[in-house]
Amino acid sequence: MRILEDFLKPTQKELFSRLCKMYPNAVARDGEYILVPGEAPVLLVAHLDTVHKSPVRQICKTPNGNILMSPQGIGGDDRCGVYALVTAHARSEKKPWLLFTCNEEVGGIGASTFRKDYRAGAFSKELDTMKLLVEIDRKGRTDAVYYDCDNPDFEQYINSKGFVTQYGSFSDISYIAPELGVAAVNLSSGYYNAHTKHEYINHKHLNETVRKVVEIIADAARADFPAYAYIECDWGEGGYDDVFFWGCRPSSKYAKGKKKAPAKAGDDWNNPDLDGVPEEIRHEFEALLDLYSAEELNAVRTENGDWAIRSLYESEVGQYYADIPTPDELDSDTPDIRLNRGWM
Repeated sequence: MRILEDFLKPTQKELFSRLCKMYPNAVARDGEYILVPGEAPVLLVAHLDTVHKSPVRQICKTPNGNILMSPQGIGGDDRCGVYALVTAHARSEKKPWLLFTCNEEVGGIGASTFRKDYRAGAFSKELDTMKLLVEIDRKGRTDAVYYDCDNPDFEQYINSKGFVTQYGSFSDISYIAPELGVAAVNLSSGYYNAHTKHEYINHKHLNETVRKVVEIIADAARADFPAYAYIECDWGEGGYDDVFFWGCRPSSKYAKGKKKAPAKAGDDWNNPDLDGVPEEIRHEFEALLDLYSAEELNAVRTENGDWAIRSLYESEVGQYYADIPTPDELDSDTPDIRLNRGWM
């Protein structure tokens, strides 16, 4: 597998098998994750599943081959990330560590299993030497999402590569970064309109991220490059649950030891894209910012009315976010937890 199309058509199970053959030194738990040991102290993360029910059978391209779509849904979320990990690994002189997870779209199942196995001491101690974590599972071209991690030095370094801090609700690093104690970021991988049949991939934007990630790997491989620790956000008096509900991470000026964040959930202090959005659709609008730009959402409002935001939310992400389990549920010893939520 070397070209992007090779990563788009297989099912999750087929892709899992092919990656295991590609990396015979990997530690693999069937149907959960694949961990590929490396030399550089960087762990790259991507997930194998997509939200689309049917495998990709047809791929439509623009004449120059840059834009890819499929009637079945192209699955750039997160097959772009899988391609990026394999490509960055191949292009790096010192190889990064790779983690391919399963079932991220239904609550980070593979990442949760990886976390449990890490706690149990299942991996080499070299995994404790990581200087940073990079997930490649974000829409667009230049987004960098840090979730609960608030390490200003790390954010400054990543953004120096041309990325811009944005906000998101959940990805695999939400579980992995605090467990390893290492700062983490989720970077754009060139897909757009995720979780819809209108999803498309901009190959040029994906390749830009791959190039930057190769630079990050080379930087981290230097002996004088710092290790960035995971620093938990200080959510202020409003608490974690209130802010997470809106899918936001406070800016660094509200980091621990500095000014407290406002307490009221839904205030516009951490997301100017909410300016002018009516209170009754703010939750839906905020959640959809993980999939669309504010400009796109406001265009929907202008054309169809505010009600269309709620309809779009319900069709794309409303039920998905409601069904994400808590960390305690994923760590539960109850064998039926996944079956009871309808994931199997």
